[in-house]
Amino acid sequence: MSELPGVSGPDVTSAATLLKARRIVVPANGIEFEVFEAGAGDRLALLLHGFPQHAVMWRHLVGPLAAAGYRVWAVNQRGYGATTRPVEEDAYSLEALTADVAGLIDAANPASVSLVGHDWGGFIAWVAAIRKLRPIDSLVVLNIPHPLCFRRALEQEWRQKLKSAYAAFFQLPWLPERLLSARRGAGAEWLMQRAAGRDGVFSKEAMDIYRANVSAPGAASAMLNWYRAAGRDILAAEDLDEPIDAPTLVVWGLEDAALGESCLDGAERYVRDLRIERLPGVSHWTPEDAPEKVNELILGFV
Repeated sequence: MSELPGVSGPDVTSAATLLKARRIVVPANGIEFEVFEAGAGDRLALLLHGFPQHAVMWRHLVGPLAAAGYRVWAVNQRGYGATTRPVEEDAYSLEALTADVAGLIDAANPASVSLVGHDWGGFIAWVAAIRKLRPIDSLVVLNIPHPLCFRRALEQEWRQKLKSAYAAFFQLPWLPERLLSARRGAGAEWLMQRAAGRDGVFSKEAMDIYRANVSAPGAASAMLNWYRAAGRDILAAEDLDEPIDAPTLVVWGLEDAALGESCLDGAERYVRDLRIERLPGVSHWTPEDAPEKVNELILGFV
């Protein structure tokens, strides 16, 4: 296996081993994506990670989905891992990130698509479905609300304003990068462990990859540019009230440190076929904090 030209990141052999998947490079939307593929067939399960993670966060889900007959693509999104890492802030606009999803689906050329996203990957999945960029047969979102529900909570609830204050800090130049990548990614580990609220959510092997990911040259800026560009677009977009036709499952860890449960209120207004599953005692990091329950819910839905 080889790194993509000019991009450094975590050891790809370790990531492929943890995911029990083969590493492929998929050109799409002008980007070369590092994709970890398992299974085969024309039913695609496209898995989108969040901040500040890596495709390896899906290590508990890839095998069960492949065993259920899916061709699974766990993608490192733009700026992450060995995927192309543009330098310009505007390269991380909402339009660019959702076009990546459309390009990946085109590259896979599947008969059906199950789109699964956590955290920022969930926001991108929501918007790709809202804008109907490509046909989606099922949508699964973990611990990220519909964008308009999030906007309402952020505008009207002081508790959510406090929970989201970190995103305002991320708008600052250079300082957030320094803190995230400090001591070979220890800053990112501290942030993730604090949000988890307890030990044992992340394996050492996965955390080593997350730390290598964020401390690679230019990676912290790329990750933060999601907040600086796409975050701005999420708050300003005027076309996010279109109803979603695809059956949609929202899985929500109730101990989310960044997003209150009230962010779920009103989601049924925007989704024709909606199911919400709340998980008591589970943090924001649902796929790693409660993998067995998350797998059961997803496999029973897609």
